[in-house]
Amino acid sequence: MSKCRACREPAIIDLPRHNANFCDVHFRQLVRRQVEKAIDDFAMLRPGDRVLVAVSGGKDSLAAWDLLVELGYEADGFYVGLGIGEYSEASREHAARFAHDRRLRLLTVDLRDEFGYDVPTASRATRRPACSSCGLSKRHLFDRAALDGGYDALVTGHNLDDEAAVLFGNTLRWDVDYLARQLPVLASRDGLPRKVKPLVRLTERETAAWCVVRGIDYAVDECPMSAGNRHLRYKEALNEIEAHSPGSKAAFYLNFLDNMAPLLADRRDASVATVGECTQCGSPTTGDRCAFCRLVETASQHEPVPVAMARRR
Repeated sequence: MSKCRACREPAIIDLPRHNANFCDVHFRQLVRRQVEKAIDDFAMLRPGDRVLVAVSGGKDSLAAWDLLVELGYEADGFYVGLGIGEYSEASREHAARFAHDRRLRLLTVDLRDEFGYDVPTASRATRRPACSSCGLSKRHLFDRAALDGGYDALVTGHNLDDEAAVLFGNTLRWDVDYLARQLPVLASRDGLPRKVKPLVRLTERETAAWCVVRGIDYAVDECPMSAGNRHLRYKEALNEIEAHSPGSKAAFYLNFLDNMAPLLADRRDASVATVGECTQCGSPTTGDRCAFCRLVETASQHEPVPVAMARRR
């Protein structure tokens, strides 16, 4: 049986990228330190900050919420009902149970109830991938909830695997505008809250293990409408590299932040300067109306589409 590097007690997890094994106690310590380091290194949060966590019911968002509460932050959760059949129902239940068991505050909004559409219907109405309308809807509603609630920051559960995969895709396309904005912290500006990603130093496997040792019951199933998503294929490619060269994902992403991101600051500032306000809701936009308001207008007028039919597009 493998031994913990720190105390020589039986290990519960091996982490090749750290070239070490850890027991329950020292694994928890490692995870907390990685999150604290991310918060400190990137000046994400200040002591006493009140934050809103974008919650999906999955391992990463619940782990982020749990860790921030454990580190002493006042953290509420916000869940968006996407209307993706049983998947959304199960996700909502996991988020609600987590909040109830820990006496935390969970805010919820349902796309169909509040705006007259759901993700399957939006996908059919716009003739675009479900991930497009899903991401647009969540970003808008998370931003609005954080601003309206007066929170100091909006927290998302993006982990190292997520960020490395997005960076990989943006680099393959040399999408400089997206590369310029791929930071673990995005400063607040008119119409947008401060956004932070405290899990960027943790892998998916590590956040899943955190949930196990903390007794967090999370939604395991992948979204049924995400099949064929390029992001998932990029993750698979990077996992293959990581298996042969542990630590590659961390080196790829963290070295980008250290060496390349500063060189893109001018491009980042230029993109911010060209943004105006939506004439309908006041959100930042480069046109007269923001993409969310246009989506609501189109999707809310369409006949509801079952998940199974939306997947056949």
